[in-house]
Amino acid sequence: MLSRLSRWILNVLGWTVLAELPDVKKYVVVAAPHTSNWDFPLGILVGKALNLQPHWMGKHTLFRWPYGWFFRAIGGTPIHRDSGKDYITQMADLFEKSDRLVLALAPEGTRSKTDHWKTGFHRISRAANVPIVLAYLDWGHKQAGLGDIFYPSEDIKADFERIREYYKNRIGKNPEKASLVQVRN
Repeated sequence: MLSRLSRWILNVLGWTVLAELPDVKKYVVVAAPHTSNWDFPLGILVGKALNLQPHWMGKHTLFRWPYGWFFRAIGGTPIHRDSGKDYITQMADLFEKSDRLVLALAPEGTRSKTDHWKTGFHRISRAANVPIVLAYLDWGHKQAGLGDIFYPSEDIKADFERIREYYKNRIGKNPEKASLVQVRN
C-alpha cells in the first residue's frame, strides 16, 4: 500500500523511477547528487516506492525529542561522530547482525559544493563485505533509480573512476552545488 502511494506521489510530481533491484540482501547505496534539502524526502519516497526500507546515518542531534522517533521510523541510525566511536565498525557490525540491510549514504556529505566525496561508503562496504549500489536523483530528467552494482576494490581511485562515469550526466536540483566525484587529495 505504501509502495503504491509513494509511486503515485512521485508520478503526480512528474518523476519516473527506473530501477533494477539487486539480487542481494545486503548492500550500501550511494545516493547522489545531493545538492538540496529536497533530496532527502524524495529519496525516502523512492525507497518506499521500491519497497527498499533503506537505513541511513545521521548525526545524533537529529534523533532528539521531539523528532527522534520519526527519523528512526524512516530508517535513521544515529551516529556520534565526535565521541571517538568508529562508525565504520558500527555499520559493519550492523550488517553482520542483519539478515537484510540496505544502507543509503550521500557521500557528498553536504548540500554545498566540495572538491571531493567522503569515502565512508567505500570503507563500510569493504569492512562489511557487501556490494555498493549506485542510485541517483536526476532533477534534470526527473528520474530516480538504482543502477550499477559492484564490490569495491583495494584501488579506491579506480572505483571512483567507475562512479564518476556513472554520475557524469546526472543533474542535481542545484547543479552549481554538485561536488566533484573524487577522493580527497
